[in-house]
Amino acid sequence: MTRSHPHIGLRAAAALLLLVALSGCERKPETDRLTFQAFGTLVDITVYPGGAHDLTRIEAELSEDLEIMHASWHAWEPGSLGRTNQLLALGGEFSAPPSVLPLIEFAQELEQRTDGLFNPALGRLIAAWGFHQDEAAGPPPDAERLATLLADPPRMSDIERRGVRLRGRHPDLQLDFGGMGKGFAVARSLDLLADLGVEHAIVNAGGDLMTRGRPGDRAWRIGVRDPLGQGVLASIELGSDEALFTSGDYERGYEWDGERIHHVIDPRSGRPSRGLVAATVLHGDPGLADAAATTLMIAGPNDWPLYAQRLGVARALVVLPDGSVELTPEMVPRVEFRRQVIRRIRAAEPGVDTSVP
Repeated sequence: MTRSHPHIGLRAAAALLLLVALSGCERKPETDRLTFQAFGTLVDITVYPGGAHDLTRIEAELSEDLEIMHASWHAWEPGSLGRTNQLLALGGEFSAPPSVLPLIEFAQELEQRTDGLFNPALGRLIAAWGFHQDEAAGPPPDAERLATLLADPPRMSDIERRGVRLRGRHPDLQLDFGGMGKGFAVARSLDLLADLGVEHAIVNAGGDLMTRGRPGDRAWRIGVRDPLGQGVLASIELGSDEALFTSGDYERGYEWDGERIHHVIDPRSGRPSRGLVAATVLHGDPGLADAAATTLMIAGPNDWPLYAQRLGVARALVVLPDGSVELTPEMVPRVEFRRQVIRRIRAAEPGVDTSVP
């Protein structure tokens, strides 16, 4: 059976509907589960076997560690990232905070591999759309403001690295790791669970998650939210040390003049991405899975398979505005759809697809 632990942050419980941990067979293994508010979202921990772990200690240590990371990487509140942004704008050389440097190095690599579709240096553009505040809100930037932001946009390559020393080479450079930070946080939480003696668990941060170990001899099964309706679109089978991350236009945004403004901004247009409503990535590296889901949303319906290939993502699934689903061949055996959908298998080359009966 599943035993619930007293928790906080119940107002954010709806966020957990994005992804729900399920057992891999009809008879559910005994687990313990706790939820708490941390890292700006609702965190859900499932551990196996039940009754074998100190849940109070797990919650205390994980919530403290996540809040430290959240404060350090926050894009618009004082912290290590905020201080880094101030120093980058000044153009002088400085020592990078240890908590921020790995994200910068990883983001620079990803920007190169995605032709700049994944570009965390565009914090000013993100802020112009109203997403550098706890509750996203308009107005969106007007045409003149957008043209100014896109005239000479900063890139991750505008950060010069010399060991742990950094120098910014663009006055508008402002880092925002919202497209990858959660992946790093989930990985760190699983490592902390291992230090606490937990060998089998799922860490779910607002619907993005990773597994460690297995519940007995069974796989984990995860329910993926239907972005166009209520409930579950499909369940996906996960083994040990696999991450499942989703980026969607329903996650964070606001309405303005009858238009949905969502948080996934396309660096090419400077506007919210179009063509896909959700992208889900299954991968062994949660940081990469997090960034790849964002990149596929931006790449859109024509090019998402190409960028999945460039990022080394073999298993991915995207949802189009008409409700149809496209997925890579390697993802097909992992997915069991819960509603009738039109499905297409997409190869790595753009424009090549095969309909699924």
